[in-house]
Amino acid sequence: MTTDLRDVPAEEYWQRFNAMVNGDGGLLTYRYLGRKTAMLHGRPHDTMRIRRDMRSGSGAIMAAPLAIASAEAGGFSDVDSIPAPVTAALHIIDDGLGVTEIAMRRTPIHVGRTMGFSMCEIVDAAEPERVLAISYGTGIRLADAPAGFEPLDLPPDIEDRPGLPPLTQVFGATRRPDGVWELPAMTPENMSTSGSLHLGPTHVVLEAAATELAEREAGTNAIRIEDWTVMFVARGTDGPFVVDGSVSTGGYGRIACSLSLRDQGRGNRTVATAVAMYRPI
Repeated sequence: MTTDLRDVPAEEYWQRFNAMVNGDGGLLTYRYLGRKTAMLHGRPHDTMRIRRDMRSGSGAIMAAPLAIASAEAGGFSDVDSIPAPVTAALHIIDDGLGVTEIAMRRTPIHVGRTMGFSMCEIVDAAEPERVLAISYGTGIRLADAPAGFEPLDLPPDIEDRPGLPPLTQVFGATRRPDGVWELPAMTPENMSTSGSLHLGPTHVVLEAAATELAEREAGTNAIRIEDWTVMFVARGTDGPFVVDGSVSTGGYGRIACSLSLRDQGRGNRTVATAVAMYRPI
């Protein structure tokens, strides 16, 4: 059963929010990746530790963890609204080799009544002058949240160790026998506060499909992602969700992958599209 916080009475709102976002069995994205924020957790800075399951075969930090860490929503926050992303663009300028924790320096560009524009610098937390990526995005405010927010408990730290499962496995994404990447039908662990598929599993499954296409084109896993753009087209509400993709190359030596994520349980409706740019190392 899906829950849309817009339908929850004000007196129950923050209890339901905490159960959905921070409780066992609730949204997996931020607590599994361990993102800590000033707004939600009362921390001095937004940070996230980098584990080996967040790196590609080349050792570079993958796009999905960086996009989840920055989570562009136009400057809107769960503290006072129910936000939803519209676009997320990530420009990666450093592989992040040797980086064990990142920090996010956020800058609202313009936050309107219902639509906002924001950007973020993602840096090495231990060496803040080392910029790893720049993230831009737009988002919308679906509704106002009632007063009474209190900081959430910090997510547990997951030890960085050999044998960590890939993020696709954690989020339930699988590669079917026909080669199509798929997310299962909607579960509370993959559900946003508006009752739709969350940005976390969306980024993860789209990048998995893109990387597979790019590695096949390059004939090697010695590639790195440089640009990652996702448009959140419509709410994903049913599932399973499947990825279609194609690959293109050009004279610049880069590999471009175009992808779409469709909600098969809702008439194959497109819920997100993505473009990923890779370069052989």
